[in-house]
Amino acid sequence: MEKSKLPKLIIGDLAVDTPVIQGGMGVGISGANLASAVANEGGVGVIASVGLGLFDKNLKNNYAETNAKFLRKEIRKAKSKTKGVIGVNIMYALTDFESHVVAAVEEGTDIIFLSAGLPLKHPFAELFEKNSKIKTKFIPKISSARAMKLIFDYWKKNYNRFPDGVVVEGPMSGGHQGFREENLDDEEYILEKIMPPVIEQAKKYEKDCGVKIPVIAAGGVYYGSDIFKYMEMGANGVKMGTRFVATEECDAHENFKNEYVRCKKEDIVVIKSPVGLPARVVKNGFIEDILSGKKKPFKCPWKCLKTCDFRKVSFCIAIALKNAKLGNMKDGFAFAGKNAFRVTEIISVKKLFENIRIEYGQAATAALYV
Repeated sequence: MEKSKLPKLIIGDLAVDTPVIQGGMGVGISGANLASAVANEGGVGVIASVGLGLFDKNLKNNYAETNAKFLRKEIRKAKSKTKGVIGVNIMYALTDFESHVVAAVEEGTDIIFLSAGLPLKHPFAELFEKNSKIKTKFIPKISSARAMKLIFDYWKKNYNRFPDGVVVEGPMSGGHQGFREENLDDEEYILEKIMPPVIEQAKKYEKDCGVKIPVIAAGGVYYGSDIFKYMEMGANGVKMGTRFVATEECDAHENFKNEYVRCKKEDIVVIKSPVGLPARVVKNGFIEDILSGKKKPFKCPWKCLKTCDFRKVSFCIAIALKNAKLGNMKDGFAFAGKNAFRVTEIISVKKLFENIRIEYGQAATAALYV
């Protein structure tokens, strides 16, 4: 089978051997085990910071402190298993967002991916003032060139620096979406449409700062041929989540992984999340109850997301995702990208990278004869 060496992803002074970033999947789905395995294959392994404190059996009151403590432990564990690149995905919508960022920076994380909101104010100013030579890279996830401009202009004005890159994510991704539900299947919002304006915007900022601002394509990236397509369009790398769930090293329980193996195309559905956003999931008994309007009584562990009104919602998404991570699919469910139905087996991360390289090589070869 034909293989082709994928180009490196350059982020400032950081060189990533393979331009594949593993998506940060909470709650506990992408932890140290998966992240280190991806990093060992030359990609960027990513730990999701959200909800890690839920796995503390002695969790009682200080949730923010517990979350940060568990995040530090997860970063240290990952770094002990690899010399590769380790990132952390942190949701801006978290009520304890600041402590996650501080913990990730202090632990020497290579890259922080900022998702779920426009990451504008604090704690960046204080961090940058204390240490102007912070090595951690900051990369926000956006769904439009407009969002990119808002973030980059704010950082330039208030911190005298730009983010180190940008992830542009289309509406085929798993979990919470950065689009209205009516736009999820709208051709005007597909990745191929929203990415080019972001690339043009990046070029404008590059002239200002004199440094390459990499654009990373995400949302529906599944095959190596997808990587080739988006890089031919001008992307510098890709972020992939769904395909990494179905790996032996993924931190989720086997029951969670097997939701991907068993599901069919029609099982991938969109629900309204308690946080007020559409979310893509694999339909199971729990989801069927939610779609039918059934409520799942709960006691809120802590108000983890700023946008969640736990007094009005029908279920706690944090508890449901914790249950799923531990294999209790009766009381939980799996987030999944639109391509999850393509998964047919659980393989090693090493084998997955081999497959991706073969697929990329085949696409590159086929392009030569068009």
